[in-house]
Amino acid sequence: MSAAVDTSLFREAMARMGAAVNIITTRGPQGDVGMTVSAVCSVTDSPATLLVCINRTSRQYEAFKTAGIICVNVLAHEHEALSPIFAGKGDLGMEERFSHGSWIRLATGAPALETATASLDCKVVQQTEVGTHTVFFCEVQAIHLGPTGSGLVYHGRAYHQILAKLG
Repeated sequence: MSAAVDTSLFREAMARMGAAVNIITTRGPQGDVGMTVSAVCSVTDSPATLLVCINRTSRQYEAFKTAGIICVNVLAHEHEALSPIFAGKGDLGMEERFSHGSWIRLATGAPALETATASLDCKVVQQTEVGTHTVFFCEVQAIHLGPTGSGLVYHGRAYHQILAKLG
């Protein structure tokens, strides 16, 4: 039996948990769609599967739900400026968002950020609703590896650079 947890206290606890910053993308009848997310993690390597959580109130939710494909673009520190753009800052349209950065296509046709640390191009194989979010289980179809110089995490409501260990 679990007691209800205060939502603001839970959010503060999650702000203290560092998370990789990703831009997820898809392609549907309406064109390319992307958004910034931190709720991504690996599930298994056989078959290579990730999970991605998206709030059902997001303006981009329906595009991801119906497209059935998701490309997870893992950002490097050099991409910090892209994160707020794809999080909706400035309320830019999708075409303008994708004018930032260099995008390529992998197996599914969803946009992959050419200079991302890694782009994992996936087909959605299962969806589960939990609370306010849908958890998408995504089987990797193709991988593009970019430079490995640094990573980008979000912790304490701020971006932080993770440097690769040299040598």
